[in-house]
Amino acid sequence: MTTFPDTETEAPPYIVCEDLFKIHKSDELEVVALRGLDLKVRGGELMAIVGASGSGKSTLLNILAGLDQPSAGRAFVGGRDLLTMTEAEMVSYRRKDVGFIWQQTGRNLIPYLSATQNVELPLMLDGVEAGAARERADELLEAVNLTHRREHHPEQLSGGEQQRVSIAVALANQPPLLLADEPTGELDAIGADSVYEVLGDLNARYGVTVIIVTHDPEIASRVNRVVAIRDGRTSMEIFRRVEQTGGVTHVVHDEYVLVDSAGRLQVPREFLDRLSISERAKLFLGEGRVEVLPDRVHRVSEEEL
Repeated sequence: MTTFPDTETEAPPYIVCEDLFKIHKSDELEVVALRGLDLKVRGGELMAIVGASGSGKSTLLNILAGLDQPSAGRAFVGGRDLLTMTEAEMVSYRRKDVGFIWQQTGRNLIPYLSATQNVELPLMLDGVEAGAARERADELLEAVNLTHRREHHPEQLSGGEQQRVSIAVALANQPPLLLADEPTGELDAIGADSVYEVLGDLNARYGVTVIIVTHDPEIASRVNRVVAIRDGRTSMEIFRRVEQTGGVTHVVHDEYVLVDSAGRLQVPREFLDRLSISERAKLFLGEGRVEVLPDRVHRVSEEEL
């Protein structure tokens, strides 16, 4: 379980995004989805990305999946530079290095194929022999607790079961990275619980790096780290850790505000509103801390002098 931020003794991150920008252009309209975003993810991590609609979280996921290109910045996954890869390299990356789960189950599964056949298909397209493909499909369906439903078609499965088959399909070619875009957005509480449980089990079983984009307010209790995106930048992180007090085990969530590579600090809006900070603030360097104060504090102190 992740307990604290990166330290110098830990392995280099598997995913590195630095000063990432993405501008969507439509006719004469430009929408800036990412505004200098920074992000690091360790290999084998189970984490989530949250944020309001339009914050840029799905755009980031599409870039990491190789489905979209950033406008500027740097993005590396497993040492691969996503900005300089050729089209052939990008096709290989999407096929072998990353698995993707859409919110809409209909985008993940072929309706006229059984659960087993859906999992076998990406393997057979990659040239895997039929017997080996069936063995891998059986292994993955067992891992997502659907062995008893392997001959059923999507229409015969519940929404949660369809998403669990989708997870098996996404992992068919053993990608080291699994991306899930709102995987429980169309599910009830029971279906969502089953999907989150399976994602956690697969992360532990195969060591696959899992990134979930979600609006679920309870996600912090299901993953090891949550990164919040606001206005196209990472703004906050929450780490989950376990501590014992008096023989009792407690789950603790440590919250951090992020500082990007340019030294920008995203102070939560509610903090700024409570202090009536709008256009500018005064910084004071104290012993082991930095104080952020309203600019009127500075003006008052000058008047008093």
